[in-house]
Amino acid sequence: MKRALLVLGATAALVGTGQVAAADGKAVYDKSCKACHSAMKPKMGDKAAWAPLIKQGADALTAVVVKGKPPMPPKGGAANAADVKAAVEYMISQSK
Repeated sequence: MKRALLVLGATAALVGTGQVAAADGKAVYDKSCKACHSAMKPKMGDKAAWAPLIKQGADALTAVVVKGKPPMPPKGGAANAADVKAAVEYMISQSK
């Protein structure tokens, strides 16, 4: 019984650690966003194009990306909402 509890506890700790780890916004951007946002509007780093978007806030932008907005697919091709949020925050930081 103690062994089963130990295994269960260790498994829970490993799963919990994976969920707590923050996504790397730059890595997500490079993998899922860069191809379009380096060629199409709003281009990352274009302060004028990003200014009105940044005013909406990261949460509002993240919600749009999760749903998708043509031609951008849902989640912008990222794996999950945490990746989307990390990429959005990275893009904002690079476009202020």
